[in-house]
Amino acid sequence: MFYFCSMQVFSPSHAALGQSRGSDWPRPPSCLPAIWLDRPPNMARVSVAGLVLVRQRPGTAHGVIFLTLEDETGVVNVIVWKTVFEQFRRAVIAGRLLRVTGRLQRDNAVAHVIAEQIEDISPMLDELTRPAPARSLRPTAPPPSRDRDQLAG
Repeated sequence: MFYFCSMQVFSPSHAALGQSRGSDWPRPPSCLPAIWLDRPPNMARVSVAGLVLVRQRPGTAHGVIFLTLEDETGVVNVIVWKTVFEQFRRAVIAGRLLRVTGRLQRDNAVAHVIAEQIEDISPMLDELTRPAPARSLRPTAPPPSRDRDQLAG
């Protein structure tokens, strides 16, 4: 069985934060939030997404790479086997925001996603810097101050 949901459920209340981004804030499609990794059964196929916090490739791990991703609800540990790394090398090395699909492996309270597919969705980060459609961030010049004009003259 494949578990997925929209991360939009976990978006902060932008109105409460004084922001107007709301529903136009970009979200990785069909990804399970980190906080929900305790819900699917062991070895369920899941998709997760998050910012890459850590990439580790220990010399004693025989080519296995360990990634730590963070979304707005927590962190996700990802294990990338050598064959998967070779297939998605560019995304693993250069990606700032990744979407990973794979099997959920749980041991007590620790959950890992064994990567099967890795997608670099870093271009979604650029959407965060774009102004909301209803407003412009173009700076406007302040009106001239009479005090400043009098001091200059």
